[in-house]
Amino acid sequence: MAKDFFNGKRTRFGNKRSHALNSSRRAWKPNLQKVQILVDGKPKRVWVSARTLKSGKVTRV
Repeated sequence: MAKDFFNGKRTRFGNKRSHALNSSRRAWKPNLQKVQILVDGKPKRVWVSARTLKSGKVTRV
């Protein structure tokens, strides 16, 4: 599965708990986008989270 190139965000797993405390497995997925950025002066296609893009930590090519 894809992983955020900058902060390593990936799918997190846990339990979905009902009111009766029944549990079943579920996943929380980050909003990853495949974008082209400059890495060491060369364009590279990497997975970046939408939060990283919005914060301005990375600029697209």
